[in-house]
Amino acid sequence: MSTPAPGSVMRGAVDLSSLRNRPQPPADGEAAPAAPPSGALPLVFDVTDASFGEVLELSRTVPVVIDLWAEWCGPCKQLSPVLEKVVTELAGRLVLAKVDVDANPQLAQGFRAQSIPMVLALVAGQPVPLFTGAVPEEQVREVFAQLLQLAAQHGVTGTIPVDGAADAVAEPEEPVLPPLHAEAFAAIEEGDYARAITAYEQALVEDPRDADARAGLGQVRLLARVQDADLQAARAAAAAAPTDFDAQFLVADLDLVGGHVDDAFARLLDLFAELPADDRAPVRERILELFGLVGDDDARVIRARTRLASLLF
Repeated sequence: MSTPAPGSVMRGAVDLSSLRNRPQPPADGEAAPAAPPSGALPLVFDVTDASFGEVLELSRTVPVVIDLWAEWCGPCKQLSPVLEKVVTELAGRLVLAKVDVDANPQLAQGFRAQSIPMVLALVAGQPVPLFTGAVPEEQVREVFAQLLQLAAQHGVTGTIPVDGAADAVAEPEEPVLPPLHAEAFAAIEEGDYARAITAYEQALVEDPRDADARAGLGQVRLLARVQDADLQAARAAAAAAPTDFDAQFLVADLDLVGGHVDDAFARLLDLFAELPADDRAPVRERILELFGLVGDDDARVIRARTRLASLLF
């Protein structure tokens, strides 16, 4: 199973607006829903429809991994211990919030959980798709490492105090980033996307197999393209020039960043369909680039890739 780079679309993978501030009083005789306690926070805890607003706020301090599971789900029972083990080893750099989809239908619907186990993360209140299905421990570690890098790019670098951790072990040191990655992150924090792109490109020259650099490069290129764009002006320009590559590409980028992933793909596929075969290459390249940002396992990518194949053949 291929794994999309975490945060390939930081905004809009899931619309969480309807899940904010949903606490409701329990029914007569019903226990209040479990919620993360104040003070020392467990690294693994259950979250409910009613307590989800607190988890969103927590994600502004530390990345929150969401595990969507159910009691009847065999693969869930295989994956959950792996997630808990890796989260515990990371000693407070991220936490794991477990959602029983049967008991919390609003969260299941909000996260568009079509199959479980489904794992995603929240970073600064925004959803980050990670993977579905039971995956090996090594892959979980790799994905969580990428998630921590993404969180750092967005200023989410807090650590949750772990009960007894101060007495038991020394606080883990922050991982040392390769120099070019560190330069790219610093440039991103300053809004200097051109310098970040240059750093990632050089990292790939030095190591063409550097998956983190490749993922980072795609994300920063997207941010650079939309940095100063005005959505209304871009849409007007695209409407006035339906076969202008730059105009259509910009609106597709803006749609992707805004969470309108299907709209972004549809715009580029419609343009691809209208063009003569000899003129299609740039559009195909941009479509494939956006596929990579969203992730090959995403249902929207699978649908769009199917349509692209039909147009090609």
